[in-house]
Amino acid sequence: MASVFSKIIAREIPAFIVAEDENCIAFLDVNPIALGHVLVVPKLEVDNIFDLSSEDYLSLWLFTQQIAMALKICVPCKKVGVAVIGLEVPHAHIHLVPVNEVADINFSKPKLNFSKEDLEEMCELISSNVKSRPSLQ
Repeated sequence: MASVFSKIIAREIPAFIVAEDENCIAFLDVNPIALGHVLVVPKLEVDNIFDLSSEDYLSLWLFTQQIAMALKICVPCKKVGVAVIGLEVPHAHIHLVPVNEVADINFSKPKLNFSKEDLEEMCELISSNVKSRPSLQ
């Protein structure tokens, strides 16, 4: 059965997509722990990130780097925190979370709710700041 992320990739489920290329997609987390919380997902449905081929793994992290750089421009924060947990959805993904202190990336804290307008604005802001990356070749 297709994961929820595969359904987003196939456009069967709506999402606030901030960027995508032929191998990866990035979108705002529907259950964010911070404003600007982004999920970066390989389009290939693989449960464990370490089961990706070396090429797909590298492609995912290079794409993630571009999204993190855009996110840092858009959300005032000291750093963009990174987490790979993989328990909640059986599809490899990377969390990017704007952080100012370690406690900001605590996934057990209550999830936040933002208006559709706030999410649309954040999505557009991040998207407009994503720079294209050079090819892996």
